[in-house]
Amino acid sequence: SYELRLFPCVPPASELIPPGACKTLNSAAIYANNEVDLAEVDIYGFDYDYTLALYSNALNTMIYNQARTFLIEHFKYPEEISKYEYVPNFAVRGLHYDIQKGLLMKIDAFHYIQRGTVSCSVNKIYFTMGFLSRTQGPRVKQFMDIFSIPEMTLLAVANDFFITNDIEYDPVHLFKDISEAIGMVHLKGFMYKWVMQDLGELIQRGEETDAVLHRLVSQGKKLFLITNSPFSFVDKGMTHMAGKKWRDFFDVVIVQADKPHFFTDCVKPFRRLDDNGDLRWEKIKSLDKGQIYKQGNLYDFLRLTGWRGSKVLYFGDHLYSDLADLMLRHGWRTAAIVPELEHETKVVSTNRYALSLTWLQALTGLLEQLQVHKDQESKQVFREWQQERDELRAMIKNLYNPQFGSIFRTGHNPTYFSRRLCRFSDIYMASLSCLLNYDLSYTFYPRRTPLQHEAPLWMDQLCTGCMKTPFLEEMSHIR
Repeated sequence: SYELRLFPCVPPASELIPPGACKTLNSAAIYANNEVDLAEVDIYGFDYDYTLALYSNALNTMIYNQARTFLIEHFKYPEEISKYEYVPNFAVRGLHYDIQKGLLMKIDAFHYIQRGTVSCSVNKIYFTMGFLSRTQGPRVKQFMDIFSIPEMTLLAVANDFFITNDIEYDPVHLFKDISEAIGMVHLKGFMYKWVMQDLGELIQRGEETDAVLHRLVSQGKKLFLITNSPFSFVDKGMTHMAGKKWRDFFDVVIVQADKPHFFTDCVKPFRRLDDNGDLRWEKIKSLDKGQIYKQGNLYDFLRLTGWRGSKVLYFGDHLYSDLADLMLRHGWRTAAIVPELEHETKVVSTNRYALSLTWLQALTGLLEQLQVHKDQESKQVFREWQQERDELRAMIKNLYNPQFGSIFRTGHNPTYFSRRLCRFSDIYMASLSCLLNYDLSYTFYPRRTPLQHEAPLWMDQLCTGCMKTPFLEEMSHIR
């Protein structure tokens, strides 16, 4: 009766968005935030970690375990923390951490903290909402790279231990100690040692990286590498993926670049490494193929190569330290590597997701229309529908990640991570191998995303006639 009263005129059921529409997404596709014509790109640049080299999830477990050991042995934290094993699907990239309160938070594009996306431990999710002020500054840290996932998990674990055991502690000290413990894993070379000892298990899809490099070079493109990793580590990994002559692919190779300072500093000079990896003393007057350079800065790089503007496309996984300055200051084209796309596109392609999302949209349209009716019966139905909508949103979130949901969206809104991705990358993809699916003269066109005043109103016009269609009857099974 409510549907008949609220929606006297509706379109035929065939105009509803079909559930199969979501299946057009593909983890092997490249997605565009901005129009990019590859025919105009002559020079391809790359980061190394999580760009040329993709690592298995086992590496995160190893980083977590070693940092936990440092926390206990070096910082003298209680031995009981060792009982907390790594939880692979706990944290997602892009979360913010309130250092003073010890809270992991998922922030949307408008700086709001959505319900059900705040955690102080691996066991407790809070359902409060709030606003993250831009003035909070150093008390809030955003975790933007994949290497930060073990750190977020260890933060949640340590908070959980102290809270569960009712032990007084300072969250600020906890954050600093864990940050230093994670840093020790990298500074002491543990991660490099693990990868070099087990390249076959820890580096994934190396043959695809090799294929991409071969293809680019065979079509006359110039290639360069700028990474923060040391040469011995890069050399071992690249030899595993592309053979002993991997340096022949690149016109310039720069290691230990100290990004993001490499892109903003104009003082640090380049140093050349000899074949033994030792530093040479002569002044660098050119960047030559076959040589290895250390440190340096982008301004000297541009001066010595002349590679400027939109003919350069740089690939990296960290939106801030890899891509932001290149796009904002130097006009390079940028490509973000987002391995999480592989999982997220699989979720979106499921029938369960399509049905849930379509019914959620329909229910939202019904709520918007029903709220103008103030009689008690209408209010009761409104409350029931509102509860059902909340349950649907929670279920959709859980399809991605039980704690924090998708890295791209929170509720209806894009996440803060998603907003930064759109701002700092022209294109984005799950892995470098996605390039193999496109001709090097291909143009990427961004999809026209409707604004709110342009959005289709099909869900707002739903009525009893539509509710009787087989499609919506199928959707009712998820309720």
